[in-house]
Amino acid sequence: MVTAIEKEIVGLLENSDKRAINLLYEYYADSLYGVIQKIISDEDTAQDVLQETFVKIWRYAKKYDSSKAKLFTWLYRIAYNTAIDKVRSQKNKSSNEVQIETAAVYKITSNEINQDVLDIKKHLKSLDEKYQIVINALFFEGMTQQEASDELDIPLGTIKSRLKIGLRELKKIYNP
Repeated sequence: MVTAIEKEIVGLLENSDKRAINLLYEYYADSLYGVIQKIISDEDTAQDVLQETFVKIWRYAKKYDSSKAKLFTWLYRIAYNTAIDKVRSQKNKSSNEVQIETAAVYKITSNEINQDVLDIKKHLKSLDEKYQIVINALFFEGMTQQEASDELDIPLGTIKSRLKIGLRELKKIYNP
């Protein structure tokens, strides 16, 4: 059963009315924060993820479809996915940290750097636009594949295919 406040929030979201965010925060922030805390125990990080969640809710507000899911279910999925993405990015970040004492970064000469690789955006423009859009969204705008699918209104499988083909085409440029 849809409550009156839920109807009001959905109406405000559909009209991009900023009052929706205040109502969403008032009625749903505690529940969403609880969802996030089950995944992220650090309170500061959980607060950051809650803020990111509300930014995504606002960004994707026009895409909410009440015939597909209840408002809370939609909000829950955004909060849950944002928290999972944060955990993954923290794991990747910690596993990719460079030990400066043993790194050879400072020993590389300019002759050893492939100058073509530095102009990836230039080479990206040589690809079909459909591949450019997907690669830009995923690598330069930092979206997940699901977020790109939602934002670009392209099926997730198509996003994955275009990414694979686009990267294969870029590989041909860098490794002819």
